[in-house]
Amino acid sequence: MGSSQAAVSFLTNIARAAFGLGVGATVVNSSLYTVDGGQRAVLFDRFRGVMDDTVGEGTHFLIPWLQKPYIFDIRTRPHTFSSISGTKDLQMVNLTLRILSRPEVSSLPDIFKTLGLEYDEKVLPSIGNEVLKAVVAQFDADQLLTERPQVSALVRDSLIRRAEDFNIVLDDVAITHLSYGAEFSKAVEQKQVAQQEAERSKFLVAKAEQERRAAIIRAEGESESAKLISDATAGSGMGLIELRKIEASKENVTAMSRNENVIYLPNGNNMLLGVNPGR
Repeated sequence: MGSSQAAVSFLTNIARAAFGLGVGATVVNSSLYTVDGGQRAVLFDRFRGVMDDTVGEGTHFLIPWLQKPYIFDIRTRPHTFSSISGTKDLQMVNLTLRILSRPEVSSLPDIFKTLGLEYDEKVLPSIGNEVLKAVVAQFDADQLLTERPQVSALVRDSLIRRAEDFNIVLDDVAITHLSYGAEFSKAVEQKQVAQQEAERSKFLVAKAEQERRAAIIRAEGESESAKLISDATAGSGMGLIELRKIEASKENVTAMSRNENVIYLPNGNNMLLGVNPGR
């Protein structure tokens, strides 16, 4: 009887010890939290509110029930969103913007107070659309293509300044896609065709002008040549003309003598050449 009571007492003590160890392990476990690499923690105290200090990487202690950690990812993350904006000449343009963002570590308590853990999803699409609409409205539709580097720089600078108001750092901002409506795209194509036709017309006009000038120069040269010949004839009599006739006749005779199909017939009735008339 005594031995059985001792065994029950021993088991009871073991159960109490195990229960105490379990409670102690639970308390210790709930008093620890871990902040992984690329993360920071903000502590919320039930009496003092959000603590002003940011907790770095590693394992840290807290007071169970009284304090609670909120983990922030401080690594750079990409965000992409689209916006339909109106240009200066009232054309609708579809733009896609890509942003690489991260929170300002020293301002994490303020970010948690004002925006919460999903700060980027609440802020970036809103300010992104705002900046895109404001910048695109300063340019005509065709300028968005011809002056795209300037447009991108203006969007980037404006968006970085707006993000600073919410303690968000933007490492990169880029316009990844730009498209117009079907009607405007067709109008652009027609404009390009018209410009090509205009350039072709300018070329034809310039060519005709060059040909006209060449004709005038040739006519002036021929007129000057005729004047010189006339002056020479007047000064030397008809000798120059007779010389030109002789030269032309000489050229004709030379050309005909080389042609076997040409027969020379002298004047008069004597058609026999090389025959002795005494026979």
